[in-house]
Amino acid sequence: MKIDLHNPLLQITLIFLAGIGFGLFYSWKISPVTYVDADPSLLQSDFKDLYRQVIAASYAATKDLPRARARIGLLADVDPVGELSAQAQRMLAAGEPFDRVRRMAQLATDLTQGVTANPFTSTPFSQPVGTVLESTPLVEETLTQEPPPSFEGTLFVEGTPLSPIIQETPTPRSFSTPIPTTVLPFMLVGQETVCDLTLEEGLLQLILMDARRRQAAGVHIVITWPEGENDLFTGLKPELGNGYADFIMQADEVYSVRVVDGGSFVPNISAPLCSDPGGNQYLGGLLLTFQQP
Repeated sequence: MKIDLHNPLLQITLIFLAGIGFGLFYSWKISPVTYVDADPSLLQSDFKDLYRQVIAASYAATKDLPRARARIGLLADVDPVGELSAQAQRMLAAGEPFDRVRRMAQLATDLTQGVTANPFTSTPFSQPVGTVLESTPLVEETLTQEPPPSFEGTLFVEGTPLSPIIQETPTPRSFSTPIPTTVLPFMLVGQETVCDLTLEEGLLQLILMDARRRQAAGVHIVITWPEGENDLFTGLKPELGNGYADFIMQADEVYSVRVVDGGSFVPNISAPLCSDPGGNQYLGGLLLTFQQP
């Protein structure tokens, strides 16, 4: 089949294809698109995770909640607090450092409550104040000289007082430093057996509250048993409470619960047996409530 290069339709088609090819080559090789100051909402999911970690680290250092809320808002998430909590759970499952997970959980809690948990205050450092050295004038000294045989009289030599030496007093400077806070212990105030068929079997639920009976987020809890241990943080499931954490217990296993912040320790925890309306036994759960005095 012979191709007629003089066919107007074929010529238009070839020109169109050549234009597309040249445009792609120009945009990819000669002058590719460069994004400058792009909106954070356009970032990929993994870069958004890094962005949230940076925001949480900055908030942990400055405690500037309005700025952290504004920065999180740039990601345009439908549920910013939920995204923070979900990322904290992923980080905990991946074995990342607890401090990073705590910062994420604390930011999610403070955004939900609208207040900063541990604000910073400015406390001036005391600076040594310069002393003023008072001048002591020389005592007038009178020297009596024995007159020569041919003269009579007394010679007086008067001391000249020195000028006072004044040392400049530096002005105290004030520095913004965090006031150290004492971590109050979390005491076990309640232990209940939970027999609920709608819950997962062997569910250990923990609720931690501060001295004002508000649920405390970001509290580190360690569950240990003879074969291993597991780390928990409150606040990773804000839909169940900022001070909530849970763990699945196995049958015939004895656990110990330790609250790292405060050092509260509860040994010999095991899943109880419950009975359904038909008399069949199943593995129940426990609810442990801790509170600061």
